[in-house]
Amino acid sequence: MVLNLLLVATIIIVCVLGNKISNKIGMPVLLVFILLGMFFGSDGMVKIKFDNYYFAEQVCSIALLFIMFYGGFGTKWDEAKPIAVKAILLSSMGTIFTAILVGIFCFFVMGISLLESFLIGAVVSSTDAASVFSILRSKRLNLRDHTASLLEIESGSNDPFAYMLTIIVLSFMNGHNSPQEFIFLIFKQIIFGGVFGVGIAVITLLYFKKFKLSSSGFYSIFIMAIAIISYAAPTFFEGNGYLSAYITGIILGNSKIEDKSELVHFFDGLTGLMQILLFFLLGLLAFPSQLPKVAFPALAISLFLTFIARPVAVYAILTPFKSSKGQKRLVSWAGLRGAASIVFAIMATIRVNEMNNDIFHIVFFIVLFSILIQGTLIPFVSKRLNMTDNDIDVMSTFNDYMDELPVQFLQLAIPSDHLWVHQKVKDILLPPDSFLLLIVREKENIMPNGDTEILGDDIFILSGKSPNRIEGLTLYEMKVKKETRWYGKTIADAISGDERVIVIRRGESIVIPKGDTVLQEEDILVFSEVL
Repeated sequence: MVLNLLLVATIIIVCVLGNKISNKIGMPVLLVFILLGMFFGSDGMVKIKFDNYYFAEQVCSIALLFIMFYGGFGTKWDEAKPIAVKAILLSSMGTIFTAILVGIFCFFVMGISLLESFLIGAVVSSTDAASVFSILRSKRLNLRDHTASLLEIESGSNDPFAYMLTIIVLSFMNGHNSPQEFIFLIFKQIIFGGVFGVGIAVITLLYFKKFKLSSSGFYSIFIMAIAIISYAAPTFFEGNGYLSAYITGIILGNSKIEDKSELVHFFDGLTGLMQILLFFLLGLLAFPSQLPKVAFPALAISLFLTFIARPVAVYAILTPFKSSKGQKRLVSWAGLRGAASIVFAIMATIRVNEMNNDIFHIVFFIVLFSILIQGTLIPFVSKRLNMTDNDIDVMSTFNDYMDELPVQFLQLAIPSDHLWVHQKVKDILLPPDSFLLLIVREKENIMPNGDTEILGDDIFILSGKSPNRIEGLTLYEMKVKKETRWYGKTIADAISGDERVIVIRRGESIVIPKGDTVLQEEDILVFSEVL
């Protein structure tokens, strides 16, 4: 027991250190995790005996559900709106189109049996969210034309479709091939997955409106449980648990939730751990000695998938939207295969009694090829295609904008004998470059306006530097576009009701808002809300 714990801790530390090494040599970090797994595995130097596909599938499914949930939770919908239709078509029709093309190639060119051909196509049809997110973040790929958001939405949402295709092909391979069964299977996958995803998210948000948890740590634990339920509930009814988890994640991640920033950081760390576990376990399960045996068919499928199937699917979908040639080429190249494909291959291996081909190692080879070649060259290809833009910050497409915001909170207690007592807010002079955000009065949170009277023992919450976190207060942001109601107006004219803008990010500068501040295009308004 103790030795096993030491071994697990050592492996995690080695994987984390491998992250630094991978950044220096330009290799995707997730490939490092796989290679470390192979190093520790049966054919590696450490020779840990592990070939339990059933155990691996269960562990990897748990890890994948968190990766899928965070794929939605961490994606900022406001940034994704301009390309949402394109991304959803890529993740659905593009995935199906890719699976069909690969299946046809495997059957007619590689001579693989019909069902196994389309099983391979289904398994490798989706792009990998963990790989795409990791490369976009670690390489800070600031891509023009909303391409980063396009890749995030596509990679985060297409695994459920690949899973559905895999389930359908496996049902045919196991003899369930009547039209009624086929239609009902698709119905359960899509409808149950979608209904449970939306329903669980809505119930969670209603709960947060009526009840508050005792500490920020419990919010993380609670949302983690919600992520598990969002997968398990529809799966129990044979629905698509991955689709449900993604939908729940994207709704919750783009809603006003207390401690949003802490939740994003929590799931960022948890997902990082899940990625280490997932890719290391997949590497541990693989037998490198088997790879040469599948090298020819796997390499042929990899080349066809990378240079024909993926580009054909991308061009067919993006061309009607008049996407730029650079965007189409980059999206074609950035179709990374990853953990989900290997997990689905494991699922196929244990659910089909006999197969003529080693599907697991074929898919494992394809994933290695994709991450090593495509993943490594994405930054280079992006620059060659002139798709990078230093005026764009790729990190703004994720829901953790608080990382780089140099404005926090300042608490100011008003004694009962202070000169401000019984004056109105509009009649006092606040400290320079500060904004009165909230008044705490006998445990009551008051959103002040100019006519609010100040009383003794009030506590002012100002925007400014403070090491303290304010309970019951959350931040969210909105970018000013020409088509929004804020563009060209002053703060006094544009903001109404309970809305409070505490700070404006304008390019590289921070603007403390005042009533006569005119809002410009590309301004990022940071709102506060009392929960």
